[in-house]
Amino acid sequence: MSDPASELERLRAALTAAEGRASAAEAELAQARAVVSTSEAMIAGLKLEIALLRREHYGRSAERTARLIDQLELQLEDLVADAAEDQVRAEKTTKVAAFERRKPVRKPFPEHLPRERVVVPAPISCTCCGSDRIAKLGEDITETLEVVPRQWKVIQTVREKFTCRACEKISQAPAPFHPIPRGWAGPSLLAMIVFEKFGQHQPLNRQAERYAREGVDLSLSTLADQIGAVAELLKPLHALIEAHVRTAARLHGDDTTVPLLARGGTKTARLWTYVRDDRPFGGTAPPAVFFRFSRDRGGEHPAEHLKGWQGILQADAYAGYNQLYRGDRKPGPVLPALCWSHARRKFFELADVEGNIRKGKDATEISPIAFEAMTRIDAIFAIERELNGQDPAAHLAARQARSAPLVEDLERWLRTERALLSKHAKVAKAIDYLLSPDHWPGFTRFLDDGRVCLSNNCAERALRGVALGRKSWLFAGSERGGQRAAFMYSLIGTAKLNGIDPQAWLADAIARISDLPVSRLPELLPWNWQKPAVSPAEAA
Repeated sequence: MSDPASELERLRAALTAAEGRASAAEAELAQARAVVSTSEAMIAGLKLEIALLRREHYGRSAERTARLIDQLELQLEDLVADAAEDQVRAEKTTKVAAFERRKPVRKPFPEHLPRERVVVPAPISCTCCGSDRIAKLGEDITETLEVVPRQWKVIQTVREKFTCRACEKISQAPAPFHPIPRGWAGPSLLAMIVFEKFGQHQPLNRQAERYAREGVDLSLSTLADQIGAVAELLKPLHALIEAHVRTAARLHGDDTTVPLLARGGTKTARLWTYVRDDRPFGGTAPPAVFFRFSRDRGGEHPAEHLKGWQGILQADAYAGYNQLYRGDRKPGPVLPALCWSHARRKFFELADVEGNIRKGKDATEISPIAFEAMTRIDAIFAIERELNGQDPAAHLAARQARSAPLVEDLERWLRTERALLSKHAKVAKAIDYLLSPDHWPGFTRFLDDGRVCLSNNCAERALRGVALGRKSWLFAGSERGGQRAAFMYSLIGTAKLNGIDPQAWLADAIARISDLPVSRLPELLPWNWQKPAVSPAEAA
């Protein structure tokens, strides 16, 4: 019979060994999970980088690419968070050197940001031997990005009065200029209110609530007063921008829905956009855009918007533009150039495998004709991407040599396939849209005119902010409110097209416009504007 004491010691040793193996296994598992989650995050990051590079190289028009980037960004956010969580867990469960997760290289913080030095108290003696004979060898600096909450301030402008001992008259400096008559808000505050409403899609009631939480009570009606006053103040700049757009030989036009508050509910109004952008064709004229609002989608609206203008209109096949194309129009008919992206999109919807799967449809429902048509159209777009930035003559020469045969082959193939399809087939409707006798000349105009763009994506990008804003402000409160929104979208959209900060530009324009003579107003146009060294608030 074995000794109970020795048996107990053996069991204790076995338990200790088992606990050690369990701890080691748990640490190995945590490290393995950290490695896997880090690898997944790295793969997602590389996929996102590839997608962004493809979009930068090939353009922003591909629906699949845009959706893929959105999905990858959301996936990357979760995977990176998972990797960080698993790394911390691995460091807690292992006694050996912590697992080092490969982190993306962080860009340095912008140089223009102010630096605040926080110096950790230095040791007064050697941490090894205790000697006080120590000398500074250098320093290590760790930078942390921090934000200071927005600060409000009241600027007091003091005008001292002086009395004359000789004539007993009072002398005083003239009252300072206010951007808005009897205004209480400075230029930077006015620009912030306007840009947050129309550029960031924050309704005034939400702005008022946020300001109240910051200790400044500004009523909704008070903020609305400022919006109207700023719109009136900036009318001369808007007129100059619209005049500049109208001098273009080619415009991009499009429209989108805008809910309009009406008696008993809302009605569907429209916001129209007209964009000038000659940069893809080597043009040096600055890009610009103006918007218009209407209560409906009647054809008389684009006819009124472009009254007196003649040139090439890049648009979809909406029949409301037909008044512009009439031969008896004064000063002459507008030439239609239809959008190949619209035509491609109709085939894309029938060839989108991922989209059908998400909708619960069988992936085998994909139309092979639609897929083939989309592939052929993509080959035409590939040629256009190579020509981006070249002048119209280079576009025309390449199109006649390379694109024309592809278009002719596409037309021949589509007509052959269409003859074999029922008129009720979905893909037949997509083919009819492209090959319609009313549409085909507009689609092929780019083969005879090097100034014509293959797509109307320029106008669609201009309307993207409106589509995002609808989810926030829900509807336009009145017809004048819709017109005012179109006015502000014109200013902000033009600033964005020229690559400048809309809010900074608005603040400076509001501060200076009343002091400038009419002849110098072009200095404030976005493409001529230079950011001041001192902001309007700092100058005040």
